[in-house]
Amino acid sequence: MDLNQLQPAAGSRRNRSRVGRGTSAGNGKTSGRGQKGQKARGNTRLGFEGGQMPLYRRIPKRGFTNISRKEYAVVNLDKLNQFDNGAEVTPALLIEAGVVKNQKDGIKILANGSLDKKLSIKANKFSDAAKQAIEAAGGSVEVL
Repeated sequence: MDLNQLQPAAGSRRNRSRVGRGTSAGNGKTSGRGQKGQKARGNTRLGFEGGQMPLYRRIPKRGFTNISRKEYAVVNLDKLNQFDNGAEVTPALLIEAGVVKNQKDGIKILANGSLDKKLSIKANKFSDAAKQAIEAAGGSVEVL
């Protein structure tokens, strides 16, 4: 088969319906919109309820979204035990090892679990308890 012989599957492509082109076309005169009324004359905006107070205005609004909020990928201490003793743990290494899937706005180390190895860890944030636990295990902490 050559490129010039390619054709779409039978019945997969239809011509668009040209409304308002005479009664014999099947969608002439009122173009399938029926007689009179708001929907025959023009379309209404999204959420319009015929003049009734729309749902999005009836429901009370609460809170706000902080546009400058930072979301950190969280790593607990017990997950760091999979690395070799004396290893340097960086965000790139954590992603490569599958500990975090997505770095988001940075990586934060939390103190859940216990650390048995001496590691030098580089991350964007550390909880105070995690810092103490890493240094107690003989490791070092570096904030990126």
